Amino acid sequence: MQNDVIVNYENKPCYKIIFRDNFAELAENLIEISSNKSRKICIVSDDIVGKLYLGEAKNEISQKFNQVYTFIFDNGEKSKSLSTVELLYEYLINEHFDRTDILIALGGGVVGDLTGFCAATYLRGIDFVQVPTTLLSQVDSSIGGKTGVDFKHYKNMVGAFYMPKLVYINVSTLKSLPDVQFASGMGEVIKHGLIRDKEYFSWLKDNISSVKSRSGDALMQTVYKSCCIKKAVVEEDPKEQGLRAILNFGHTIGHAIEKLSDFKLYHGQCVAIGTMAAANMSNKLSLISDDDVKLIRDTLTSYDLPADLPTAGIDIDASDILYATKNDKKMVGHKVKFILLDGIGNAIINSDLDEAFILEGIRSIL
Repeated sequence: MQNDVIVNYENKPCYKIIFRDNFAELAENLIEISSNKSRKICIVSDDIVGKLYLGEAKNEISQKFNQVYTFIFDNGEKSKSLSTVELLYEYLINEHFDRTDILIALGGGVVGDLTGFCAATYLRGIDFVQVPTTLLSQVDSSIGGKTGVDFKHYKNMVGAFYMPKLVYINVSTLKSLPDVQFASGMGEVIKHGLIRDKEYFSWLKDNISSVKSRSGDALMQTVYKSCCIKKAVVEEDPKEQGLRAILNFGHTIGHAIEKLSDFKLYHGQCVAIGTMAAANMSNKLSLISDDDVKLIRDTLTSYDLPADLPTAGIDIDASDILYATKNDKKMVGHKVKFILLDGIGNAIINSDLDEAFILEGIRSIL
């Protein structure tokens, strides 16, 4: 069993990340953040995760808390909207939730982002807990306090930095994930090694079989190591004023593809394609070698991720992708902020790439 970790904010302990292979200790960890058993708890989930894990999680929590409510919405990116937030606001108001109560996000990234945003804004802020159930949410979206929803066709355009009180990770939930969703999560996992830890990237390359077979030890090691990398980055830069931007490696082009494909591809698949574009751009600047590019491509494809748009079965014009990058919320003035690699394991921020160079990078994955 890996050790649990504490995420610090402004040099002070902020919340724990708990790593387990069941929900058995969820209630007692909630007691640690609130010993008031009369606090209302609302578990927010989607209709797919709800069928799998809501009953078990609710039963555990009900052993320690007297009032446990549930709110379920339709699975999918389409629900990550202000209209769903409004429905959750209305439910909480009708059930008389106040600032002393707690929201629990049980599900993937959509559930976690939406629940966190609601917690940040309902009554100007109430406590919430992340209980992520997908690989993508366990290693990425549940850590760091980013919350939000999509606005029209703009991904994550409305949101807030709002820290959870606890992140409880049950890695056994990953065994119920469809293969394509597990692969999507690996897009973010591989990114962590590429931007921050060459040895971890090598470990992922050397342990493809055990990770893909989802053996307990391999799952725990993967989730734990990725969480530690993200924890270290967000502690240095909690509100993305500088270093935290490296976590967006592969995302600028990836988000553009995600939007232009009308979300036909999973987030991690789009990040993988964006990763290859960024790797090719890094190579063009002589920051990484041809062998490095091939190694990155081989690792992505070994984990069943697409390395270009044809492999993903998507046809998008390069100029449309370029235009979409200009609507990215991470723009600096009129410049697109790109994350590149100066060697595997070392990400750098570059805001000085001209359109012709970016377009060439986009065309490399068409």
